[in-house]
Amino acid sequence: MRYFLELAYLGTAYHGWQLQPNAITVQEILDQKLSTLLAEPIYTLGCGRTDAGVHAKNFYAHFDSSKNISNQLITNLNGMLPSDIVAKKFILVNDDAHVRFDAIARGYEYRMHFFKNPFVESQSYYFHFKNKPDINLMNDAAKLLLTHQDFECFSKTHSGSSTSICKINYAYWEQTEDGFVFKISANRFLRNMVRAIVGTLLDVGIGRINLVEFQQILASRNRSNAGTSVPANGLALVSVIYPDGYLKD
Repeated sequence: MRYFLELAYLGTAYHGWQLQPNAITVQEILDQKLSTLLAEPIYTLGCGRTDAGVHAKNFYAHFDSSKNISNQLITNLNGMLPSDIVAKKFILVNDDAHVRFDAIARGYEYRMHFFKNPFVESQSYYFHFKNKPDINLMNDAAKLLLTHQDFECFSKTHSGSSTSICKINYAYWEQTEDGFVFKISANRFLRNMVRAIVGTLLDVGIGRINLVEFQQILASRNRSNAGTSVPANGLALVSVIYPDGYLKD
């Protein structure tokens, strides 16, 4: 039987979601604990790849098991998992359900703060430059993202992706109590895409480039023309959307 597991994690201590040969990852920990809990080898597949240090407030993994699994086991699983990973619920799905390919949208948030604050440091980028970026200019640039489909200029070089075409649903900045948050949703994302977009939008916000130059970067399909990727600690996957009725308990 195939199950989806809804979970969340703080990515600070991990080298991303996906298994790595010489680094600890969320997937490695989850596979180990599920295998122990269910007394059979369990191999999960995630709804996406979060990079090292990136967080997930909403994440799904699927796996196959010969056992009838009830949500009474969630408490047991959470007792085995480290404090920075939480399991929320098991969902029995069709045998051909796919946690990654069946998702129709994903949403990310990138948080930044302007004053030193040790209580938010692990989940927000401390932007300590003299001049704050202009949020109105950055929102003008963010609107231009919705007019494009090819985002190779924001993709990590040699990422192995078969296409750089994405459909962005929304992209905008909001003011928070101590800084800004950038919110973006799309049907798919390229590796390092959100962090590269944020870095380039910040270049607009501080006057390093203008809106015309931002358009030229989008059209160039060249990663070297875009801005520097911002640090991973401010980024979190916050939503994974499936078709209506897909995840019936």
